[in-house]
Amino acid sequence: MKNAAYHISFIGAGNVAWHLAPALENVGHFVNEVYTPDGKSAKKLVGNLYNAKIKESLDFSDSPSQIFILAVPDDAIQSIAQEIKLPEQSLMVHTSGSKGLDAMEYSSAAATGVFYPLQTFSKSKKLDFERIPFLLESENKEALKILNILAKSLSKNIKIVSTAQRKQMHLAAVFACNFTNHMMSISENIMKNAQLDFSLLHPLVLETIEKALKHSPKSVQTGPAKRGDLETLDKHMEMLQSDENVQEIYRLISQNILDNQ
Repeated sequence: MKNAAYHISFIGAGNVAWHLAPALENVGHFVNEVYTPDGKSAKKLVGNLYNAKIKESLDFSDSPSQIFILAVPDDAIQSIAQEIKLPEQSLMVHTSGSKGLDAMEYSSAAATGVFYPLQTFSKSKKLDFERIPFLLESENKEALKILNILAKSLSKNIKIVSTAQRKQMHLAAVFACNFTNHMMSISENIMKNAQLDFSLLHPLVLETIEKALKHSPKSVQTGPAKRGDLETLDKHMEMLQSDENVQEIYRLISQNILDNQ
């Protein structure tokens, strides 16, 4: 590897760490330790790494690592950052899209930062890190330089953004990713209730996503709300009477499309 090889410890072993830790090893970095409160998920992750060890406490004061990655739920970042004991000159980062640097302001780290991979992670799905955008942030110039080197060893898509920008991007990602997936889940249930295979919609879904990525999503919007087809909208609302929650989702989204012609 042309760039520096860093020694890294992970706090957390969820979906992000499951992919990120091996990816860092595969490009020449060293993952030394993994900590989780119960040790069980840490054991599973360590089993996928070369020489990493399970860390049984948050006392990393004698750790050989330089970078400490908090790959934990958002609501755990602040408490862990305050409790963890780190060696001198350590850099601690979190991987959250919605938390700022202030979540780590009372930590013992020499510098803090954000190392946010903008992607959805599931343990069962392999990812190509070269295509994943990494959003970086730190108030320390040297720390930002290190994070930039670390990110560039994984990806070709690096962006330095502020906390405010990252939070906006995370919000946009919820609409583009999480809500879109939930819409497909609703669609799958409708198909199942009609004794139809969801795979029949796969070509439609793929074409929709491809068009939205190639053009402005608004410019390629189709459907009854886009056409102002109130008769079809009313029929669909009737068909959804047995599920008021889904019916309300349909009404709100259709109205939003009508209002943004």
